[in-house]
Amino acid sequence: MESSQVTLKRTLGVAPVVFLGLAYMSPFAVFDTFGVVSAETHGHVPASYILITIAILFTALSYGKMVKLYPDAGSAYTYTKKTMGSKLGFLVGWSALLDYLFLPMINAVLAGIYLSASFPAVPSWVWVVGLIVIITVMNIAGIKITVSANTLFVLFQLLVAIIFVILTIRAIISGDGGTGFGLNPFFSEEISMNLLFSGAAILALAFLGFDAVTTLSEETIQPEKNIPKAIFWIALIGGAFFITVTYFMQVLYPDVSIFQDIEGASPEIAIHIGGLLFQSVFTSGALISVLASGLAAQTSASRLLFAMGRDGVIPNKWFGKVHPKLQTPVFNIIFIGVLSLSALFLDLVTATSLINFGAFTAFSFVNLSVIVYYFKNKQSMKGASYTRYVLFPLIGLAFLIYLWFSLDAMALGFGLAWFAIGLVYLTWLTKGFKVKPPEYEFVENI
Repeated sequence: MESSQVTLKRTLGVAPVVFLGLAYMSPFAVFDTFGVVSAETHGHVPASYILITIAILFTALSYGKMVKLYPDAGSAYTYTKKTMGSKLGFLVGWSALLDYLFLPMINAVLAGIYLSASFPAVPSWVWVVGLIVIITVMNIAGIKITVSANTLFVLFQLLVAIIFVILTIRAIISGDGGTGFGLNPFFSEEISMNLLFSGAAILALAFLGFDAVTTLSEETIQPEKNIPKAIFWIALIGGAFFITVTYFMQVLYPDVSIFQDIEGASPEIAIHIGGLLFQSVFTSGALISVLASGLAAQTSASRLLFAMGRDGVIPNKWFGKVHPKLQTPVFNIIFIGVLSLSALFLDLVTATSLINFGAFTAFSFVNLSVIVYYFKNKQSMKGASYTRYVLFPLIGLAFLIYLWFSLDAMALGFGLAWFAIGLVYLTWLTKGFKVKPPEYEFVENI
């Protein structure tokens, strides 16, 4: 097979990749977790966001280093395979699939929840199926359509968030809640580092999208330069956005126990600060967020399946193909769309718990990949910084180890079961670990 048949076309610059990553992260996620984390941290959500942002930036640096070395579509799967062996690489890729495959389902579940609340006469399954069909068709149509749509979706979310902040500031100034501006959301006598880290563990989910853009390395112009920039900007912009928005929310509501539903605190805040009209605008922002995140998640998942299919560790004749005209892995996109229909039978808590294991596995092994690469190539890396290649990844890994202990029993149990299935499949694929898994040697398609 010619390389032109199994590579993707480079068309993306830094800005489209950044917007796709922000769409995957879903800026509106900041509103979904505010009530729960505020109760957990005793009113210090922005402080927890500072912790998780710093921790994620260390892992973002590791992703940047790896994509410079291996600029193809496999992300953590490729980096682990190249640095620690194809068998371990397969298991990491297999585990990461939990994150990539289940996030589209979560967005479908959320679409059903939001729209069913607004239009109770319409069955929930109509909204779920409708969202899946829309994002599947848009993804098949091409990467340019996907990134253009997501750019508009992210800008709309940011606009709604800016209005939210302005209305919140107006409420604070008018004395309609809170005790006035100050540093209490960041530091007070009641602050507890244990509680801040517990809050940060919950908020880690808000950053899942920053790494997903590495799956677009084959479709990005000069990926060695542009993908590391995009990764860092996504994590930094996301962190700054989350910290800013939650600061003003926390100033207005230092104690969230006043809300009827802590998990649904944000819609209550929206109607308090802006009335029914703004609550409608806020709800539309939440729906756009779901659509954008689902679109980006399906894009990234299809590229990871493509990389694994091209290698032949999953069936190449289905997963390792690119449509000659559309330049998209059409089978993979449809496969994820069909799989997302399981959202019809899942609740939000169950679906969310399934993605943590895969995300933390990918993050951990990318940090490990940087460290292993450094020690394997230490002699030839003259001038390379021990701090950047060992210490920084270790800091990122240390925080992730803490996050591993925060996984609930369902996430850990399902993740280990998924890992066991992958291990059995790998044993069969390698004839009892006697041979290496198949591997495609990436060749640049110029």
